[in-house]
Amino acid sequence: MAGGRASRMGLAEKPLLEVSGRTMLGRVIDVMEQSSSVNRIVVATSTDTPATTLEAEKLGVETIVTPGVGFEEDMRFAIHKLTLHDVLVVSADLPFLTVDVVERAVQKYRSSGKPALAVMTSLEAYKKLGFKPHYTFKVNEQDLTPVGINIVDGRRIDDGELDQTVFIIEPSDALLNVNTPQELELARRRRGA
Repeated sequence: MAGGRASRMGLAEKPLLEVSGRTMLGRVIDVMEQSSSVNRIVVATSTDTPATTLEAEKLGVETIVTPGVGFEEDMRFAIHKLTLHDVLVVSADLPFLTVDVVERAVQKYRSSGKPALAVMTSLEAYKKLGFKPHYTFKVNEQDLTPVGINIVDGRRIDDGELDQTVFIIEPSDALLNVNTPQELELARRRRGA
């Protein structure tokens, strides 16, 4: 997912911001290409991110231009338009995402038998990394924050709220979701870029 307006960043092309000499988009695409669980990569952009569309195409990745209405709406649009089934949805602003995190999430989704999975980490642990989560949820009396990785059965995308597995993983740099200039600076300092 790379089509948001990035209003919190004050920029229109957040996926193209660099961390350690590489764009966040390029870093996420690299991980997807290395994952044995991923067989097709599609970057969902919008008219708000034309340079991101061009960059994804330069990197040899398929793109789809969504309406740019919002994350969930654009995800639904892409899933419908491409007639997708099991879909790993990853935000383009996870500069330290790892293949291990992707593989563990896919494995958990497959073994859960549920039509959706959300990767989350504890609110307290995420704050210890120096980041401030923008969304929090209480699950089984635990405060959690999503990290920008979901898996959904695209055939059920219109079924309303899907029964989902919440996959809680320990926080690490791999889960840092860059949404503000301060978070970008923290990410760059963590990697010396």
